[in-house]
Amino acid sequence: QVQLVESGGGLAQPGGSLRLSCAASGFPFSSHGMSWARQAPGRGLEFVSGISLEGRDRYYAESVKGRFTISRDNAKNMLYLQMDRLVPEDTAMYYCAKDLPTHGDSWSDYGGRGQGTQVTVSS
Repeated sequence: QVQLVESGGGLAQPGGSLRLSCAASGFPFSSHGMSWARQAPGRGLEFVSGISLEGRDRYYAESVKGRFTISRDNAKNMLYLQMDRLVPEDTAMYYCAKDLPTHGDSWSDYGGRGQGTQVTVSS
């Protein structure tokens, strides 16, 4: 059973930083690409970032490129998202997801997801 548990969300000011973490279990973590996706109220699912099996390849949505950094620790079965220079448009529920998506705008593109952690960027 795939289990993904996110943590690290909260309230940040514009220009601030947050670091999201995801603890994975129930599947061979090091054998799967991993992703972060987000959904804001009234908006569709958006792929944020993805990382290959050993972390050599990293992918970012244009809206977060240069501000967010994805990483993973296969020894600890952990996925991370460092979010810097946050803007109000980053406000959303952030989800850790198993696998790298084809498009990323549907949950059917992923092999599982967590419950999410809320990120709110506001002054």
